[in-house]
Amino acid sequence: MSISREAVFTACRQGKFENVRSFLDAQANAGDAEAQFWLGALYTEGQSAEPQTAFVWCQLAAQQGLPLAQANLASMYLRGYGTQKDLAAAAEWYEKAALQNDAISQFERANLYFRGEGGAQDHEKSAEWYKRAAQQGHYPAQARLGYCYANGLGVEKNRVQAFLWLSLAARHGVGTALKALEEVGAQMSLEEKREGSALLAGFGQRPTQERVILNPVLA
Repeated sequence: MSISREAVFTACRQGKFENVRSFLDAQANAGDAEAQFWLGALYTEGQSAEPQTAFVWCQLAAQQGLPLAQANLASMYLRGYGTQKDLAAAAEWYEKAALQNDAISQFERANLYFRGEGGAQDHEKSAEWYKRAAQQGHYPAQARLGYCYANGLGVEKNRVQAFLWLSLAARHGVGTALKALEEVGAQMSLEEKREGSALLAGFGQRPTQERVILNPVLA
């Protein structure tokens, strides 16, 4: 009985690899980037995981421009999973995925810039990537962007913007945002609070991206 390509990838997203292995093997070897990515995912599963094989397939998919594969390849380099740890390579691949609007990669690229890992420290670029992820509804990025505005790191210090982004993150239980929001709120004037509340009311809810990470590359 044949199975459609979409049905195969739906099963993969659900972690159900048992009946799709032959399809993935055939399509991955034929150069299908998405099949290469999912075959890599299969090789991270359970006690029979083969990290180096997972890395090879993920790399092949990433080289074809698949952003999810690029993000996972970056994470493999960041943690030394299936390959040598290489922060510069992690930064490079996170940036490739970030430029394709992958919010989690934007956040991770920002973190590397903030810490000066994989390249020179650059708070301005860090804040830029945090903002791009935050605008997509990535809660930790919203918290980090709020922190940047509260402390003038890579952006001009702005309590209203700090209030906005920290409030958005705090809505979703980001603990560091809750504490930072209390500190910022204590420093704000009544007019600043009104302005911040108006911005917050107009922001609305923005869904986060669905994301699949090769286990156990990211927690």
